[in-house]
Amino acid sequence: MIQPVTGEWEARYEDFVSHHPKGHFVKSLKWAEFKKPWQMRAFLSLDEAGKIRGSMLIYISRIPKTKYTHLYCPRGPVVDDGDRETLTELCNEAKKLAAKFHSYELSIDPDITDADTGYLEDLKAAGFVVNNTKRRPEYLQARYVFRLYMEGKTKDELFAEFHSKTRYNVRLATKKEVTCRIGGREDLPAFHEIMVETAVRDGFLARSLAYFEEMYDRLAPENLRVYLMEYQGVAIAGAIAIYYGDKLWYLYGASSNRERNRMPNYLMQWEMIQWAVEKGCRIYDFRGVTGDMEKRFLEGLIRFKAGFGAVQDDFVGKLDMIFMPRRAELIERMQTFRRSVVRRIGVLKNKRK
Repeated sequence: MIQPVTGEWEARYEDFVSHHPKGHFVKSLKWAEFKKPWQMRAFLSLDEAGKIRGSMLIYISRIPKTKYTHLYCPRGPVVDDGDRETLTELCNEAKKLAAKFHSYELSIDPDITDADTGYLEDLKAAGFVVNNTKRRPEYLQARYVFRLYMEGKTKDELFAEFHSKTRYNVRLATKKEVTCRIGGREDLPAFHEIMVETAVRDGFLARSLAYFEEMYDRLAPENLRVYLMEYQGVAIAGAIAIYYGDKLWYLYGASSNRERNRMPNYLMQWEMIQWAVEKGCRIYDFRGVTGDMEKRFLEGLIRFKAGFGAVQDDFVGKLDMIFMPRRAELIERMQTFRRSVVRRIGVLKNKRK
């Protein structure tokens, strides 16, 4: 039986998703509220006794100047492995939603690895096709991520398992007088300044200060922390961490071009990992890297994350349920071009600041 998530069902939805192994902060109602103006619909699958057995949260984005929409279910449905019946029921409800909103496609990037062949076959049986093309929409979650599996381990045990060079650099940061401070909303401008500096250096588009302020207002302090690494009272690195259920994510990170020899990023990661231990988390998620391990500029990033004991998880990537094939191809090409232009303009604006 399908139950829309409204009223008293909202708390039950959050409890189910946050405690499920496939739970993710992008499925939380708080995050959905933050991601407005996208519309959102969430629904549950209940068994005959009224117990929740699966859920699906879908974002609805309208294509400008058309009646058509795109549906996106981040990290896929929340369903137990092998429960094809529940998965089918949820997907059938998504199809009804697609018809109502003139959707040309439903995209997911499920929380399953390449090794989960059974779950992938269930998704294909429900009508999804794998679509790992080079055109990667900006809303998608990373396909390749580094995760630290920490269930049942103490802080001392985790620290002992770090690479020796990582342990050395964490201690070096402290020795070189780097301090860590949990910032408030009033510290976001300092964090954003470093974020823009990082974006210019590494060639990506930085989010606006207003974006981070809205995020903070929706999620802090229960689910979000701002970390500031300082030297002599001046911020030289910063991060935003998100906590939800049994996981903690290193969501955004930034570092100044100044004082990098003091290794603030090592101490910053260790501070966030300690928060994950305090919250009883099973996973600390370092977020994504590209799958092209041959690129030399990524070697340092991969080595950095692996130094904390993180391992690479390769997810199955993007899957689509296509309702209007020709329209889907045309719109995706248009959207890819638009995103490319917006990114180039944004990077140029960052450089001018």
